[in-house]
Parts: sequence; C-alpha cells; structure tokens
Amino acid sequence: MSNITHMVTFTLYVGKDTPEAESFLQESQTALAAIPGVEQFQVFRQVSEKNEFDYSFSMVFANQAAYDAYNNHPVHVQYVAERWEKEVSRFQEIDLIQHTT
Repeated sequence: MSNITHMVTFTLYVGKDTPEAESFLQESQTALAAIPGVEQFQVFRQVSEKNEFDYSFSMVFANQAAYDAYNNHPVHVQYVAERWEKEVSRFQEIDLIQHTT
C-alpha cells in the first residue's frame, strides 16, 4: 500500500494572521510532528478566496498502521481534547493515497 497523506484544513476562533493563530500553528507543529510515524509535517496558510478555511496541516504516514498509531497516540489524543476542540472553529479532514494507473 502507498503512503497515506493526511490533510486537515481549518479556521481558528482567534482569526487569521493573529499572534494567537501563529502561536497555535507553531505549538501544533512542535507537538504533532514529534509523534512517531509522522513524516513531512507541513503548515500552510490559505491564499485563495475560493476556500473558506484559513490554514492547513499536512503529514505523511508510511502505512495504515503508522496512521492508526498516530491517531491513538497519547500526545495526539490530548492535543485534540485540549487544543483542537477548543480552538478550531471548523475544519475538513482528508486522507489520501496516491492513485496509480
């Protein structure tokens, strides 16, 4: 099976381009990128007016087992409960594997 690219695009309650948003992005990257199995963690800022979300995180997992381990990792579980659910106003998540023909 191919790598899994996990992406989430989101908007924060504190707004876009605020010091609080910058802090959230930096602290999220530090916490989530350190979880075993996370590869190529990236943070993006939306520039298109066609998209209703302000930011995105992207990361790659070698396989489904690595992705499942990330989702169940205590750091991720705590992050979701203490940061994500309180600070993110809305989001959309997608998980992709590369299509081969």
